[in-house]
Amino acid sequence: MRMYDIIMKKRNGLALTKEEINFMVEGYTKGEIPDYQMSALMMAIYFKGMTEEETFALTMAMAYSGDIIDLSKIEGLKADKHSTGGVGDKTSLVLGPMVAACKVPIAKMAGRGLGHTGGTIDKLESFLGLSTSFTNQEFIDYVNQIGIAIIGQTADLAPADRKLYALRDVTATVDQLSLIASSIMSKKLAAGADVIVLDVKTGSGAFMKREDDAVALAREMVKIGTSAGKETVAIISDMNQPLGYAVGNALEVKEAIDTLNGEGSKELLELCLTLGSYMVAYTKHASSVEEAREMLLKTIEDKSALKKLAELVKMQGGDERAVYDTTMLPKASIIMEIKAEADGFIEKIETEEIGIVSAILGGGRETKESKIDLSVGVVMHKKISDAVKEGESIATMYGNDLEKLQQAKEKFLSAITFSKTPVPKGRFIKWIITSSGTTKY
Repeated sequence: MRMYDIIMKKRNGLALTKEEINFMVEGYTKGEIPDYQMSALMMAIYFKGMTEEETFALTMAMAYSGDIIDLSKIEGLKADKHSTGGVGDKTSLVLGPMVAACKVPIAKMAGRGLGHTGGTIDKLESFLGLSTSFTNQEFIDYVNQIGIAIIGQTADLAPADRKLYALRDVTATVDQLSLIASSIMSKKLAAGADVIVLDVKTGSGAFMKREDDAVALAREMVKIGTSAGKETVAIISDMNQPLGYAVGNALEVKEAIDTLNGEGSKELLELCLTLGSYMVAYTKHASSVEEAREMLLKTIEDKSALKKLAELVKMQGGDERAVYDTTMLPKASIIMEIKAEADGFIEKIETEEIGIVSAILGGGRETKESKIDLSVGVVMHKKISDAVKEGESIATMYGNDLEKLQQAKEKFLSAITFSKTPVPKGRFIKWIITSSGTTKY
């Protein structure tokens, strides 16, 4: 085979064979195919698209380009969740312990923040001493002992995807449906779970801004998972405002703990109940999604999910006392209230801008130039459709630098649109997509 012929074939709108896709993925991963040829192919795919068969073949080729995690030594069906990302997304910190408390093994690989907000690994490091770096055998042992463990994603997991994504990022070919779906699903399939639940966000703070695009991506990923023999479901939820109220690593951990105590955001709990119901039902720990939901609610009522989070923190070397006393989490030195300048209603929130507020304060992803500050961020007190009074606090900011706080305040206020008349509240859970069909909420 020649890469030249593969590029020309796709340029002309023809479907590539499984063998051709394997050839180009293997060759590029090994460094035998140069960037300029792979760039040309990515652009051809961007304009000509891929069939379902091509997309599945690309996914599997990338999944098998590195390690496939063997979870067979963990008893029972294993479930995993993937989020397409958002602002204030602390779902894994609530969902994982809830599902594990229902006896479903949770062996989760998680990442750090890719943009303006921290990832699950960053949030977990709010617990003093906690580590997410250990061997695969330790990972399996931890899950067998307490039912849950969260490990940082290794460099050997789907290396072809990592290399291809870096190329797509600088060649304006990231936002192509088949390439997005295969990128996400290659890592999920390589992670070894039997059941995959996808948390797909849509709105101003999501990668997929338009709902139609989110639905199309979700369907594509469910097809890939099903074709790979995995029970797969996608839940599409709203990201036109932050999930919950807190944005910032330690602040989000506190909100997650509050939720496990039955005192947190109703929307965050609803999302975790919806995602978790499928994880529990599809792993045969409940006879229906409805029964699974009741089981999950009980883990909040009897505090077994909270206890499971404490067990996770302790097992992974962290100070579990912070689960029961959140004042032990990292704290910022300066607190600033943001107050409404007039009576009205919250009409619109530019959610991505709220994520940037956290980054301005120092809570974005770690770089060579700056270390992430786990203590900073913003807690919103008002969200879309809420009434506000002049002088009322609409948010509280936490920071360690007064100049950054002033910049963040200006950014925050520019991201909020007020209305003088009442504003309707939109649907939070929008779609549920399974291999058997699509349900609109």
